[in-house]
Amino acid sequence: MINFRSRLLFALITLIIAVLIFLGILLGQLFKTNSLQSFDERLQNESDLVKNYVDDQGGVNGLNDGKVKEMADALNVQITIANVNGSIVLESHDKNNVSRHEAIVEEITNGVYSSEDFLEIQGGFDLNYYWRPIGSSEDPDGYIILSTAITQVQDAYRQIWWTLTISLGAALFVIILLVTRITSNYTQPIESATKVAIELAKGNYRARTYEDPLNETSMLSNSINILARNLQEMVKSQEIQQDRIETLIENMGSGLVLIDSKGYINLINRSYKEIFEAKSSFYLHKLYYDVMNNNELTSMVEEVFMTEHKVRKQLMIPVGIERKHFDVSGVPIIGTNNVWKGVLLVFHDITELKKLEQMRKDFVANVSHELKTPITSIKGFSETLLDGAMEDKQALTDFLKIILQESDRLQSLIQDLLDLSKIEQQGFSLSKEIFDIQVMMKEVLAIMHGKLEEKDISLFFERQEAAVFMEGDPSRLKQVIINLLSNAISYTPQGGRVSLSVSEGPKKVHVKVQDTGIGIDQEEIPRIFERFYRVDKARSRNSGGTGLGLAIVKHIVEAHKGKISVESNVGEGTAFHIELPKGKVEDHVQ
Repeated sequence: MINFRSRLLFALITLIIAVLIFLGILLGQLFKTNSLQSFDERLQNESDLVKNYVDDQGGVNGLNDGKVKEMADALNVQITIANVNGSIVLESHDKNNVSRHEAIVEEITNGVYSSEDFLEIQGGFDLNYYWRPIGSSEDPDGYIILSTAITQVQDAYRQIWWTLTISLGAALFVIILLVTRITSNYTQPIESATKVAIELAKGNYRARTYEDPLNETSMLSNSINILARNLQEMVKSQEIQQDRIETLIENMGSGLVLIDSKGYINLINRSYKEIFEAKSSFYLHKLYYDVMNNNELTSMVEEVFMTEHKVRKQLMIPVGIERKHFDVSGVPIIGTNNVWKGVLLVFHDITELKKLEQMRKDFVANVSHELKTPITSIKGFSETLLDGAMEDKQALTDFLKIILQESDRLQSLIQDLLDLSKIEQQGFSLSKEIFDIQVMMKEVLAIMHGKLEEKDISLFFERQEAAVFMEGDPSRLKQVIINLLSNAISYTPQGGRVSLSVSEGPKKVHVKVQDTGIGIDQEEIPRIFERFYRVDKARSRNSGGTGLGLAIVKHIVEAHKGKISVESNVGEGTAFHIELPKGKVEDHVQ
């Protein structure tokens, strides 16, 4: 593509060349006309001079050949004297083509040519003839004919054209140089500004053009640079705002969906994709009712479209195999001049809140139920004793044992509730120290010895030969082992087996409590650490369990930054695995 400078330069040079050619042709013709006119005037004057001389000599018959020849040489012309009949009387010089010359003289004397003064003969002769009648023009005695070659005129004409060619060529060269320089000075800033404008159109707002304060086009360059700087600042500001908005949208804890005025989804944020395990390609640029497979949700969006008012509902939406609860807000987006833009959906995950609320209800119900049973028993047996049963020594003894048993059960429940409440408090802290976990386990086995013998359950303790030191709260960890062994004994049939093992790793201690009891169904395993949850409710309650033991175990293990897991098969038994960090025991071991 020819640039602006080349097109302008080509147009100017073409115009200049055309003007110079026209001027050269015009001047050449003017010079030629003037030269011929001057030449003709000279010959006319010379012919008048010869005519006067002939008249002074008495006409044709009084002429002297020598004198005529001298005059012809002086005037540099060919002088021919002819009578009225066309016969040549006197000739100053010999002619090369006599027949042609005589024919022309005869034609002149016979009046063949209309002009009396001038005749130009070309076609190889290149002669001009001028004639005058001798004597009276009405009755002449003869004719004086002057003929001369036009070589001088042609030489002058060639010299004029040569001069014009050189002059106009030099002028053309100088003008082209000046035009090239001028166009370069004026078009270079324009071309630079054009290139910058093209770069700006492509989005390159860092492009700049050179500013020359001495150039007449500096205002254009300055304006282009100001425009580029303004665009760069605007784009930079827009990018900052866009980044802020994107960061806010992508990192907000709630799921967000933007639906345009035609019902197509234009945006979903990261939280929405994480909550619903969705991909952008499945949602973007598709109708909301095609991808949202929930009738309540689509009805909510339709309500916002129809009423143009904010709608808020709590919905239960399946997500994979789970069912989650959401507080969904649908907000209409209305731009300036009440232009309808679409709908914004915001999903607040309130599943945990619902669980906590349900847990609170269950907790109140369970605590009420657990407290009601021993209190009812104590109250009932006390009333029976007051009604006269105390007179019966055996009944009195049995009832007092039951009252004591229920009191112990009530005390255990209250103590577990206090322990659980204390552990779950934010300011709960452990009394950590370095101790040998195997020594602590021996103490636990001594405590549990009576229960083991009562159910004829054999206990296997797999221990390490060397001491296993770790950093932790020994009293809390003793409570963990006691609870796990108590559950193992409670759920293991008569004559079963319970094993306790400990192993040491480079940075962790592994504890395992396994039994050959009734086992736990796989569907119930995720819930066994919930408060008041029992696998076998009747057996747990009869054994004096409160349903809080495993919840306390889980909190204590997590407070030590450890992990607890369960393996169980119904009818085969259960194994609890505890993984505890050893902590800073290097100095003690050394």
